[in-house]
This record gives sequence, structure tokens and C-alpha cells, in this order.
Amino acid sequence: MSNNITPVAESENSKAPALTHPSVDLPVVCVVGLGYIGLPTAAVLADHGMRVHGVEVSEKARQIINSGRAHVIEPDLDAVVKTGIDSGRLEAFDSPGPADVYMLCVPTPVGKESGADLSYIRSATTAICPHLQAGNLVILESTSPPGTTELIAEIVQAETGLSSEQVHFAHAPERVLPGHILREVIHNDRVIGGINEASTEAAAKFYSLFVQGELLKCHSRVAETVKLVENASRDSQIAFANELSMLCDAMDTDVHKVIELANHHPRVNILQPGCGVGGHCIAVDPWFLVHKAEQELGMNLPMIRTAREVNLSKTQWVVRRIIEEAAKFENPVVACMGAAYKPDVDDLRESPALEIAAMLRDASAMKVLLVEPHSSEIEGHCLSSVNAAVESANIFAFLVNHSCFRDIDAKQLAGSRVLDFCNFLSD
Repeated sequence: MSNNITPVAESENSKAPALTHPSVDLPVVCVVGLGYIGLPTAAVLADHGMRVHGVEVSEKARQIINSGRAHVIEPDLDAVVKTGIDSGRLEAFDSPGPADVYMLCVPTPVGKESGADLSYIRSATTAICPHLQAGNLVILESTSPPGTTELIAEIVQAETGLSSEQVHFAHAPERVLPGHILREVIHNDRVIGGINEASTEAAAKFYSLFVQGELLKCHSRVAETVKLVENASRDSQIAFANELSMLCDAMDTDVHKVIELANHHPRVNILQPGCGVGGHCIAVDPWFLVHKAEQELGMNLPMIRTAREVNLSKTQWVVRRIIEEAAKFENPVVACMGAAYKPDVDDLRESPALEIAAMLRDASAMKVLLVEPHSSEIEGHCLSSVNAAVESANIFAFLVNHSCFRDIDAKQLAGSRVLDFCNFLSD
């Protein structure tokens, strides 16, 4: 690659087979975590000629990947994974191996007191330590609170004796939209933040191998804060729309028409309301800022906190509205249409729709059918097909605007109560 990243030396004694370069100009990359972000990233790297040593703790997921398929739903990902596997450039293992570049793409869920649970990052960092050498590049892609990349460098130095002058450390937050990940991994602008200038340059050099968007270089703490701020901003905008939807419902006023007309103002852009906010980013990241401010800096972030609380309250409000409607029926059968956190994906992380279905199920005042066409099973729920729900439900709560729901004939819903919490009827 460049003088900034030293090529890997093959090891016959490593538990996981060492990978070799297809070209002296391309690095070997170890991607730790082959989930919704890690697998597409690994597949794209392999598609760009790099040898990729993927690390995935789930044996089932590894078997699926090594058979040439994706274990997550994302358009065209199956084909790119298959190409990588068939070419020999991509393979999934249960542990890291020697590489030039290590990319950490592991979860950072909300932990105690709304702070980030960094246990996955700590474990991933410890796992790569036996293989690290001077000249390696370690990239954190997981969304993390400010200072996490520097924490990784501290762990590495404590475990290996290698300092940040010998190993490069950088944060490059993913900024992709599910459903468009393969395109956006390549074409989106990327924020690249190293813990020092040499690390920033090494990381930028690496991303230039496959990213066509602009590479925006900064310090790692800036990069970490940027991602959190982006999602906190989105959360606040959605909170305004969700609060507006509850007001308009109380006034018996069409919120979607209100938003449509208000957005004709040249400087107004109100988003569409939903049944809450989900996903691994927007529903989580604002809490990291709140925790940083309140627990570490002794200050309050009332607007960011309130936005989170409004979006959480919208989910509770949806449950109350459905229960109110069910009370009007002698034998209510509620079809919860959608469980993913957004349309046309199978990702259930932090999904308000799934939470709504669970709360309704536990209410015991009605029969609940959960319809999620993109999942074959969901723990704790018995899934219903669209056709089965249409035949037996008398209340339809549209929670996620999946494209396939457009195939439902309006005549099939005649005589049933339809509750639209995702702008399904307006589209």
C-alpha cells in the first residue's frame, strides 16, 4: 500500500489462516464484526481486490457467509458476498488473524445510565492484539462516544507495548442508509479522524482505495462527535414531527396535509412522523452525548434529552391509541403491520414497531398478529403472513411502511379499522 502501513507477515502458527496479498499495493484487511455494516464493508473491500479476513462470533452467520450468501437483508449483497467468497478474497473466521488493517465494526448498545456499552469494542481490541505489528492501522467504524479511539490505543499499548507512534489508530464512522449500503459505502463522503496526524493520513490513504466520496480529515474526537451530532439532529427533527402528529390527532386534523402544506415554505422542512424512532444509530447516539455531558462534564443537554423522550413517548402513545380502538370491538384482533425499524429491511434493533407489538401482546386485551415479511422468525412472537392477517384481523395498525404492503387490495381492508402510524395511506 504505502509506507504508512507495513504489509503483513504470514504466520504458519496462527489459529486462523494467514491471508496473503493479491497485490503488493493492496493491504490485507481484518474486519471484526460481519453484521449490517461489517459484512457489506468486507464485501466491498474484497470486490476492490483486497483479501479480507472477516471475524464473526455467530457460527450460523459464518456458515452462511462462507457458503456465498449474506445473513442480513441488503439489496445486491448476496451477489457481492458470493463473488468475494468464490474469488477466495473473502472468508469468515471465528477469530482475528494477521493483517495490515484492522476494522472494528461491532455493536455499541446503550449501557448503564444511558452511556455506551463499550464491552464489544474492548473485546474486539483485545482479540486483535496478539496479531498487531508496528505499521498496522486500526480503524474504529462503530459509532462511539468521544475518546473511544484513544481508549483503543491505550488498550493496545497496555496489551502489546505498541504505542500510537508505531500503530495508527483512527475513527471513520459509517454513514450509510440501509437499502443503499453497497452504493453509499463507496460514494458517500467519509469523515476520517486519527488520534494524530500520521494516523489520519494512514486512514485516509486506506479509504482512498475504495471510497469515491470526499475524505474529510480531522481528529478522532471530532469524527466521533460528528456522527453523534448528525443523529441527535435527526432525532430532534423527528421528535418535532412526532409531537406534531399527536397534537393533530387530538385536534382531528390531518398531520400529513399540515406537513405537506407547511413544507411549501421555502425555509421549512418538517419530516414525516412515525411510531417512534429505531435503529442502531438515531435511537441510541443522542444518549451518548447526554451521558457525556451529564455524567462526565457536569452539564445538561435539555433539548437532546427531551427529543429522545418525545420519540420514546410516541411509541407509548401508539400503544394507547391501539388499545383504545380495540376496546370498541367485542373480539379485537390486531394486525401489527411491520416489526423492523424502517421500511424494507429485516433489522429489528431498537425497533419501536416491535416494542409496540410486544406491549400489545402483553396487554392480553386482544389477539395480536405480527406481520413482518422480511423475517422468518422473531423471538417471543408468532409471525403471521399478510394473507392470514387480512383474513382474520379487524384492526390493522400500520407501523412500518414496507413496500410489499402496497400489494394489499383496499377492498380486503374494507370493514376493518385501519390505523396509520407510518404514512402508509398517504403515500
